[in-house]
Amino acid sequence: MKSSLSLALVVLLYGLFSWLTNLPQDVGSDVPQGKLNSMSFAPYREGQGPMEKRFPSPEQIDEDLKLMGETTHTIRTYASSEGNMPVIPGLAGKYGLKMIQGAWLNAIPEDNKREINELIRSANANPDVVKRVMVGNEVLLRGDLKPEQIIEYIREVKRSVKQPVSYADVWSEYMKHPQLIKEVDFITIHILPYWEDKPITVDQAPEHIERIYKQVQKEAESIAPGKPILIGESGWPGEGKQRGGAIPGVVNEAKFIRELIKVANKNGFDYNIVEAFNQPWKSAFEGVVGANWGLYDVDREEVFPLTGSVHENPEWLKSTAIAVFILLVVVLFSRNQLNGLSTLKTFGYLLFIQTLAALLVDQAHILWYTSYSDWQRLQSVLLIGLNVLIGGLVTQRILALLSHASINPKLSQWLYASYIVFAGYAVYKTFGLAYQGRYLSFPIQTAAVPVVSILGLIATFLVNQDKHIGIDHLLGHQSPKRVQNTQLGILLLVMGGALIIGETSAFFISRDFIAEHPATTDRLSLSLLYTLGNAQLVQWLFSLLILALPLLSCKKTSA
Repeated sequence: MKSSLSLALVVLLYGLFSWLTNLPQDVGSDVPQGKLNSMSFAPYREGQGPMEKRFPSPEQIDEDLKLMGETTHTIRTYASSEGNMPVIPGLAGKYGLKMIQGAWLNAIPEDNKREINELIRSANANPDVVKRVMVGNEVLLRGDLKPEQIIEYIREVKRSVKQPVSYADVWSEYMKHPQLIKEVDFITIHILPYWEDKPITVDQAPEHIERIYKQVQKEAESIAPGKPILIGESGWPGEGKQRGGAIPGVVNEAKFIRELIKVANKNGFDYNIVEAFNQPWKSAFEGVVGANWGLYDVDREEVFPLTGSVHENPEWLKSTAIAVFILLVVVLFSRNQLNGLSTLKTFGYLLFIQTLAALLVDQAHILWYTSYSDWQRLQSVLLIGLNVLIGGLVTQRILALLSHASINPKLSQWLYASYIVFAGYAVYKTFGLAYQGRYLSFPIQTAAVPVVSILGLIATFLVNQDKHIGIDHLLGHQSPKRVQNTQLGILLLVMGGALIIGETSAFFISRDFIAEHPATTDRLSLSLLYTLGNAQLVQWLFSLLILALPLLSCKKTSA
C-alpha cells in the first residue's frame, strides 16, 4: 500500500514538473502574414552534402521549393553548378519565388570558373526569377582567396549580367577590406550574434544587429554613398554548444527570428535569414550547432512556428510517458524488496528511479536527434547502452543497500568496469573540448545518468550512516588498481582545468575581441567571465568533479 502511494506521488510530482518546465513561451510578435522576406536555401537531406558530392534529386528540390513558396518571398542560394543546382531557378519561378543566386568560390580556379560561368548563364536565362547575384560567400573569412582575386570575379560577373552583383562575408571582413564596398552593387554582410568573437545573448541580439548595420552603413557612406546593404545571413542555432551567454535552443531561435524581423521592419533593413532547412552535412565541420540553424528540420518538419507561442520540446508529453513507463517496469520487478522499506526510503528510491528514467529518455532523444550518420548513430547506441547499464546496476545496488540484502559480486564488478569506461570517455571528451572545442558540444546529457547515479549512491550511504565514498566501497568492488583509479580521478580534474584555459584562450586570441579590448588585463578578465558564465561548461565541470570524487577517495576508504 505504501509503495503504491509513494509511486502515485512520484508520478504526480514528475508530471507536474514536466508540465511546468515545458509550458509554451511567448517569443515576440508574430511574423507579418506568417511569411519571411528571404531565406538561405540549401536542399540537402540526410546522407547528402556538397563535400560527399551527393546531391538532392530534381524531385526533392521541387518539393522543397514548393514549401519555400509557402514560407518566404525570396531564397538565397550558395552554389550554381554543383549537382542538380542548375534546376533551382526554373523550379523557383514555378512557385512564385525570387532568387539571390550565388556562386561558390574557393581556392581552386577550375571550380571557380565553372561556378561563375553557370551563375552568368543562369542569371541571363532567368531574369524574372534571379533578381540579384552573389559572387562568393565568406571566402575571405576562410582565407581561400585574396580581396584582389574576389574583385576580379566580381568585375567579370558585372560585365556579363544585368542584375545587381555583390559579395557576402561577415561584417568585420567588409570593415577590414573597404575596397570591396566600391566594387559591389550592394553590400552583403553576415551578422551572426552567436558566432561573434564576443558572444551576444539572444536578448542583446536586436540591439547588436542594429548597431552593426549602422556601423557598416556609416563606413559605406564615406566610400560609396547611397549603396544598399543586405543582411545576407542572420539567424540563431536551435541546438548545440553554448558560447558565453549565447545559448542555442528552439525558443531562442524563434525569439531571435521574431526580433530580427521586428528590427528590420522598424529600420527598413533588407535581410535574409539563415536558413531554411537543418543541414546534417555541416556537423562534420561545425558540430551539432552547425547542423541546426533551420526553420525546418531534416525531415522538413517545422522546428518552430512563425506565429504564436513556442515549445522548447513539443514532444515533452511523449517523453514523460516513456519515463513513467520505465519507472513502472522497475517497480514491477522490485516490488517484493520495496515492500520491506520504510515509506520515506520507498519514496526516495522511486524518486531517484524516476529521475534516472527522465534523464535517460532525454539523453536518448538528444543523442539520436543530433546523430547524422551511421557512425554517429552507432556511437549514440553504445553511449545509451552504457548509460542503461550504469543506471540499471546502480538502482539494483541502491535497493540492496536500502533493504540490507546481499549484493551479487559479479554485478558490482560490472558496475565498476562500466564506471571506469565512462570516466575514461569523459577524459577523452574533455580533452577535445579543451583543445579543439569551438564546434564540440558539452556532453552534459551523456553524463547525467552516471553523475546522478554517483550522487544517489552517496546519498544512500549517508542514509545508512556510512560516510565512506571511495570507489571500492561505493560500488562494492575491491579493485586492485587503486593507484590507477586515483590517477584517473586527478586526470578528470586536470582536464577540467584545461577546459577552462582552452575556452578562455579561444576568446582571448580572437581578432575582433583583441581589436575591441586591446588591454591584456581587460581582455583576460572578460574572457574568463564569458567562460565561467557559460552554464553548459559549468555543468560539465560539475560532472567531472562528481565523477572524480569516488576515484580520489579510493585510497582512504579501501581498508
